[in-house]
Amino acid sequence: MLLHLPTSVSEVQQHTAEGALPIGGATLAWATYQRDGFPEQVMSLRNLPEANVLGPRTLGAAVLLHRIDDRVPEVLRRAAGTIGTGAVRRAATVGGNIVGSTLRCLLPAALVLDARATVLDAAGVYETDLSELLAKRPVLLSIGWRTPLASGYFKEEAEAGGPPPFVVATAVHAGSDGTKLLRVAVRDGYEFLTASAAHDSDVEAVLAAVEATDIGALPLDRRDVVRTQVREILNR
Repeated sequence: MLLHLPTSVSEVQQHTAEGALPIGGATLAWATYQRDGFPEQVMSLRNLPEANVLGPRTLGAAVLLHRIDDRVPEVLRRAAGTIGTGAVRRAATVGGNIVGSTLRCLLPAALVLDARATVLDAAGVYETDLSELLAKRPVLLSIGWRTPLASGYFKEEAEAGGPPPFVVATAVHAGSDGTKLLRVAVRDGYEFLTASAAHDSDVEAVLAAVEATDIGALPLDRRDVVRTQVREILNR
């Protein structure tokens, strides 16, 4: 198996055209390769500057999870801090988690931040939304977002190796017209649900708007968790 370590976008394009597969931190890919066989070529973005950005509004695909700190919003930092063990977080990458993993622990946080993805395909670098990223799987370079007024994250306790734990991510954003918008994202098993509602002093009205979406079809105990997280972020 040949490992490519590109240092420029043009090199990434070249290796991709030649069939090299992105591997992120290889924490998940390695086990798959051992089971199904190793590809001829793989590619890591760890030496690509565009994939290593880390700041208040941008996070590179090659950034290791343990490096995610208070430069990013709380919801993203807390999501990263709950992924696997310390050893996993020192090897796993943002891109590997969002694109290469079925768990996608960072995805709820990215969804409530209304994140956009900067990606690369044969035509060049462009920006897209997360749904297209996951559907078409171009090479992810980074994600960027609007800084929220506040954000929060909840992940239920779960045993390693069991079903994916229930996750609720929340964020409140300021609109250009002075209004505020609440965003909620849930991971229930391998399914991701989202909702948005106008921020209002009437918390029950906000909760009703959230439950009018697919989130309202969750079991009662999980809806109660969502309600608690919404109340908490609105109070903040």
